[in-house]
Amino acid sequence: MKDTIKYVGLDVHKEKIAVAIAEEGRGEPRYWGVIPHKVEDIKKLVNKLGDPATLRVCYEAGSSGYGLYRLFLSMGIYCAVIAPSLIPKKPGERIKTDRRDSIRLAQLFRSGELTSIYVPTEEDEILRDLVRAREDAKEDELRAKHRLTKFLLRHNIRAPKGVKNWTHKYREWLNTLKFEHSSSKTVFKEYLHHLYEIEQRIKRLEEEIQVQATEGVHAPMIQALQALRGVAIITATSLVAEIGSFRRFISAKHFMSYVGLIPSEHSSGDSRRQGDITKTRNRHVRRLLIESAWSYRYQPAVKGELKRRQEGQPASIQAISWKAQNRLHKKYFRLLSRGKSGGKAVTAVARELAGFIWAITQEVENLAEA
Repeated sequence: MKDTIKYVGLDVHKEKIAVAIAEEGRGEPRYWGVIPHKVEDIKKLVNKLGDPATLRVCYEAGSSGYGLYRLFLSMGIYCAVIAPSLIPKKPGERIKTDRRDSIRLAQLFRSGELTSIYVPTEEDEILRDLVRAREDAKEDELRAKHRLTKFLLRHNIRAPKGVKNWTHKYREWLNTLKFEHSSSKTVFKEYLHHLYEIEQRIKRLEEEIQVQATEGVHAPMIQALQALRGVAIITATSLVAEIGSFRRFISAKHFMSYVGLIPSEHSSGDSRRQGDITKTRNRHVRRLLIESAWSYRYQPAVKGELKRRQEGQPASIQAISWKAQNRLHKKYFRLLSRGKSGGKAVTAVARELAGFIWAITQEVENLAEA
């Protein structure tokens, strides 16, 4: 029995881990108990369970990150991080506890019904933290701008005619504002100073992104993706950080499906009905692709900043970029002519843009191997 494969389900929390074991075969899984979420306690658990080669461990992806995954790998134990949204659930089940969750994980893991996610390398995870920190800062910047403009609106203070919000002239106008009450003056200055601090934080983060895009381990991939229209340094770095390895996608359609840009489908018998896009998996990549897709409204051209980004890139990558411009521009206006809304047309363009991104990444990988 010592050589029997044991499937271990972990329900992981910040302080505790609930453990359940399902041994190979058809026997009922058993609940082991709760252990502290500490490295030494996890190692003690492994020693009690037996030979690491006979253990198969799984836990749900969540806020606990990938530290447990890397710990088990360092101990020679197979570990899988499970996608929570793809765990099978019984329709009538209304009781949820840590004990039940861990037993369910072990049982489903043994039967092969769980879907594991791709675990990024430590370098990929660090780069992902960087681009997501900038994304969070941009959200904070938008909130700070809204707070300031709403404060001015409450006091019936409006920008001069012809001055657009947050342009250079608008900021100069903000510096000329005066308030009768000292409290209002203090509030205005604090709002403005808070916005200035966020903008400085964004600037520092973007400077580090620039360094990683030119000197980091993923620099060649990031530079190659910038050959595409609408994919500048921030977008290219974010795509590489979120995806990690593009090799895990066996085809362009697989990548499109991963970012949730393919139509949902409800078919039965002779009827086949397609609906909105699935919006599954990585929402960050999906948003980046849709934002970039708006660039293909314009006539195909290689000039200015795009021309500079393409300098030094192989002819094969430049050819993919030019093909993308022509095809996606035509697709956008073809869909508009059929009566589709701009949003739906751009979504369809973003789906095909994902295919061109996949093609460029495969070209970069092939050139690196050659």
